[in-house]
Amino acid sequence: MIGQPDKSHPLIRRLDVQDVDRIHEIEKLAYPFPWTRGIFMDCLRVGYACFGLQIGKDLVGYSIASWAAGEAHLLNICIHPEWQQRGFGSLLLEYMINHVARLDCEAIFLEVRASNPRAANLYKNRGFSIIGHRRSYYKAGDGREDAIVMRLALDPVNS
Repeated sequence: MIGQPDKSHPLIRRLDVQDVDRIHEIEKLAYPFPWTRGIFMDCLRVGYACFGLQIGKDLVGYSIASWAAGEAHLLNICIHPEWQQRGFGSLLLEYMINHVARLDCEAIFLEVRASNPRAANLYKNRGFSIIGHRRSYYKAGDGREDAIVMRLALDPVNS
């Protein structure tokens, strides 16, 4: 006898314009200085790698990356606060890393807030190295905040 599919099993899929309201909602819940709805629309319009993590019928996370000249840049990755600490961030990160490796990228870069050690540890645990800092990169409650710049070397995958 075949049972019903597990509604909590994550599905990663491409995002489209119908998802923008939901990803913007998640963004506002997760970050004190969220991206605008227009930024998400622009990412979709220009063809960035935009993937969502869906649990059952609920979109609970997303990741966005750009790529050019053999390099990728992880622009945003976010899991709804109620779904964090369950490994979904790692799952989505791994999916994006594999995706850009299939595009023959040799490295992926990212910036992370200096005040976000949980995210920085996620990246360090996956093998990202700190390669620098960007002073006053992010908006912050008292003005600006530094970013930690990280890099992961990739082995391009032959499709």
